[in-house]
Amino acid sequence: MAAEAGQLQLNAFEPIILHSLSESITHLRAACLTLAERCVSGITANTEALRASVENSIGLVTALNPHIGYTAATDIAKEALATGRGVAELVLEKGLLPAETLTALLRPEVVAGSGQAMA
Repeated sequence: MAAEAGQLQLNAFEPIILHSLSESITHLRAACLTLAERCVSGITANTEALRASVENSIGLVTALNPHIGYTAATDIAKEALATGRGVAELVLEKGLLPAETLTALLRPEVVAGSGQAMA
């Protein structure tokens, strides 16, 4: 609002704008510190629940797509969704990949793209 009342390029209200901006930054800083202290600090991951969630995710089939093919990956995804079984379990059951290869391909660092996948 203060910027609208300024004439031409001589804005007499610039100090008000800077003061309001400074106050807003101060409030934002205080809010971030409060959030960090009262909410974020002390959070720990439930590794067992997270691992189970990842292992039962149908999205894992995308990491296997280049190795088992689109059609097989689609069939696995549909069956996993319909039955509630895990992708890895179904791939092993159908004999699409050996267990060692499957384990290597589904390592979290490989799936996340930060590790080397098998050629």
